[in-house]
Amino acid sequence: MTTINRNVYKTMLEAERDELNSELSSMGVKDPTTGAYNVLPADDENEADESDIATRDEEFEEDSALTDTFSLQLKDINDALKKIQDGLYGKCEVCDSDIEEDRLMANPSARTCTVHMNS
Repeated sequence: MTTINRNVYKTMLEAERDELNSELSSMGVKDPTTGAYNVLPADDENEADESDIATRDEEFEEDSALTDTFSLQLKDINDALKKIQDGLYGKCEVCDSDIEEDRLMANPSARTCTVHMNS
């Protein structure tokens, strides 16, 4: 692969990181010790009926699952930014070959080349 412009990917990754942090902070509270975001359950005392409570519980579960997904994406982004900093960005974690540039454009935090993307 020709030399990739890591600054382009760094800019893309930083924008994704900022967007995810914004989404996560709107859904939960960041634990200062671990850095993980936690969705806080609503207080049951003010709920009008069982239907409202069930809806609230469902929303809590959905937000928790989404928070987990976003947190994993954020970890991948931070790992990719660290690789850029260390000069290791763009290498497949399985075979150490260059990750295709079109794959990096589609997913700047990709860890593997297209051959190993489901590994």
